[in-house]
Amino acid sequence: MQVGVIGLGAIGSGMARNLSRQDQLTTLWNRTAATGEAMASELAVSAAASPADLAVACDVIVTSVGGDEDVLEMVDAMIPALDDSKVVVDTSTISVNAAREAAERVAATGARFLDAPVSGGREGAQNGALVLMVGGDAEAYARALPALEAVSNSVTHMGDAGQGQATKAVNQIMAAGINQAVTEALAFGEAMGLDMEQVINVVGGGAAGNWFLTNRGPSMVRQDYTPGFKCALHHKDLAICRRMLDELGVALPIVEMTSKHYEQLMARGYGDEDISALHRLKQEYFSEGNKRSL
Repeated sequence: MQVGVIGLGAIGSGMARNLSRQDQLTTLWNRTAATGEAMASELAVSAAASPADLAVACDVIVTSVGGDEDVLEMVDAMIPALDDSKVVVDTSTISVNAAREAAERVAATGARFLDAPVSGGREGAQNGALVLMVGGDAEAYARALPALEAVSNSVTHMGDAGQGQATKAVNQIMAAGINQAVTEALAFGEAMGLDMEQVINVVGGGAAGNWFLTNRGPSMVRQDYTPGFKCALHHKDLAICRRMLDELGVALPIVEMTSKHYEQLMARGYGDEDISALHRLKQEYFSEGNKRSL
């Protein structure tokens, strides 16, 4: 199988390296050409001159870009090179409507489109341990599965086009709630004067234990917010969730609160920090002269 990757950010670069380890990677393309050329040299593959050139050389094209417009731009750029031998797999987080629009544009060429958003962040991408939730044609899913398995430890076909993105929206809402709960609880523990390493170990082994507490708690209490998943990116994803919720006529408190908190962090210049930087705001609730309720 010949696989190409478009978009070499934290997720795309990790996927490219894992595809290379499985001898599936053929070529790369990145909007910043120097980044693409450097990684192509590192992995001993070609750097495509354009998305269409990459699509010509590949059976499976994996995209990892920004939002709705970015994905549709890449699809349109590839259309002249697409035919019924190609499967486009988009791992970005976009709206259900954009995923369905991309699928329609790709299908018009005879190719197939899968929306396959991921969970697991930078670490998951680096370690080939992403979780993929995939929407689209079942036959195309089967064709792309070797590439999907090369970058993940869990890949699930969720149904028709857009269903992968709908599942990712569930994930992002849940992640917002977990972030709120963990950062708030740890700030409370600090205010109580507890040994926070012990707290994380004890609580992490009980009913409240979770991945975020175990993997972000220790760095959080050291005031280290090195990004695994940036505040600004989660804010973008929650904006997608809010648009979906608007269509249902519903506003969810966790989504609204977390969006506002990320906006505060971004306004202070913390948008590129990990989402655990929400801890900064929670600590302020316990500061002398600033004690207040949520």
